[in-house]
Amino acid sequence: MKFYKWIVPVALVSCVSGIADAQDVAIKTNLLNWATTTPNIGVEFGLGRKSTIQLFGDINPWEFGDDKHFRSWTVQPEYRYWFCEKFGGHFVGVHALAGQYNAKGINFPLKSLIVSSSLKSAGEGEPDPASLEKGWPDLTNDLNGPNESGKLRHAEGWFAGFGVTYGYQWMLSKHWNLEASIGVGYVYSDLTLYGRCNTKIDTRKLHYVGPTKAALSIMYMF
Repeated sequence: MKFYKWIVPVALVSCVSGIADAQDVAIKTNLLNWATTTPNIGVEFGLGRKSTIQLFGDINPWEFGDDKHFRSWTVQPEYRYWFCEKFGGHFVGVHALAGQYNAKGINFPLKSLIVSSSLKSAGEGEPDPASLEKGWPDLTNDLNGPNESGKLRHAEGWFAGFGVTYGYQWMLSKHWNLEASIGVGYVYSDLTLYGRCNTKIDTRKLHYVGPTKAALSIMYMF
């Protein structure tokens, strides 16, 4: 997978610079993503007294110990309606999300919420237990085994989906806000499982229903 590690920050910086002269513009970052070593940035700006639009992006380019990684990038636009007034109090919204990932030695933490999937063998790789079960492949199985088959497997794919959001913003000062939000929805993913010598083992189509976002964000208001 070609990993465009600069696509998210460049797109977001361009967006911010293009709307910097508008009223009620905020730049934010999600502290929960930073806790998972995922740099991220977002911008939110007002459309009217009770509505805003947000664009958020994150990227995880890191490699961990034992040749493990879950590299990914995500973009997530969102429309929000505020019950009282924008940038304060309760809000609901609708969001979309899309991105890519490359995982090795680490499983998708919410794989139990994949509600359905299909699998098609590529017929190129060696027989592998991971190809016998639908859903997210087990990338940690036999990680320390004699043939290290789990360590050699990796998954590459893309995803896209949508969901609904609920959140709340606290005004800390004239320029600083704190936000908590959560979202649930549907995500489709197209995944390819690779084995030894980068041979294709199978391709999978995954359908996920569950949490699509969780944020505790600090934001600066212009």
